[in-house]
Amino acid sequence: MRIIRIKVPTPFYIGPVNVYLIAEDPITIIDTGPKTKEAVVALKDGLRAAGFKVSDIRRIVLTHAHEDHCGLARSVRDEAKNAEVFVHEWETGHRHSRLEHDEHKSLLVRAGVPDDEIAALRRMYMGMRQYADAFAEHEYSPLLDNGELQFETGSLRIVHTPGHTPGSCSFIREADRTVIAGDCILKRITPNPVLSPDPIDPSKRFPSLAEYLVSLARLRSFAPTLVYGGHGDEVNDYDELFNRYIRAVQERQSQVIKLVPKEGTTAWEVAQKMFPGTDDVHRFLAVSEAVAHLDLAHSEGKLGYEVSGPTEVYKPL
Repeated sequence: MRIIRIKVPTPFYIGPVNVYLIAEDPITIIDTGPKTKEAVVALKDGLRAAGFKVSDIRRIVLTHAHEDHCGLARSVRDEAKNAEVFVHEWETGHRHSRLEHDEHKSLLVRAGVPDDEIAALRRMYMGMRQYADAFAEHEYSPLLDNGELQFETGSLRIVHTPGHTPGSCSFIREADRTVIAGDCILKRITPNPVLSPDPIDPSKRFPSLAEYLVSLARLRSFAPTLVYGGHGDEVNDYDELFNRYIRAVQERQSQVIKLVPKEGTTAWEVAQKMFPGTDDVHRFLAVSEAVAHLDLAHSEGKLGYEVSGPTEVYKPL
């Protein structure tokens, strides 16, 4: 199975995103890059270098629905004419911009984010809409856990790997244990467990970090030999990276617990202490990180928790 990486530029701090071309019938790309002129040029150049053009694409598979990964999906689908789009049904970024709906706002309120900050975050994400087109629910097919994407000479198994987002998926070629992991696995940074409503019950918060740890362990059970991530270079030693991720989570847990004073604190206050001076999307990611670690510490019996009005407060046990 020919898996060809195409590096596509993004306007975001993370840098270029990796689009993967599966150069077998039906011709498939995994992720697309953002909706920018620069990304279109890079994607078409990468396809051309591999001997293909956009009209050859028959499947567009999204690891998850963040703008840097899904932004060009509609444009590619329209130009390819017959391409089918696949994404997990727990993803929402391709349907509407985040933070615009009540369930998203309530998560920020519960985390103790002040009203003016919530307004600023929502304005910032409104600006992100230019980098991706939305899909209606009838315009994509669902990725099903343990299903398969069939190709002429083999298949990729779909593995639901929630954590970074609720619907994040990875794809495993079991013949040689090669994995395409999106933002579940990144060689040089630890993926952020993004604050999200629970897909089953949007009035609740998705337990992103706990789910992410399960996803890491699940991928480890396949004993990957090579992992292609959503950004940066491939990973050749998954066990080493797995242990590094676990250590990073444990170290951050210790740091977070130390930041919780006797009188209690909100996730927003912890985020401000952990990441002082952050701006733009980093403020949202900081809150996501704080909430994820506070939730995990509470679930493991390391912190207490109570509700004070609309806000959640964490306290030492």
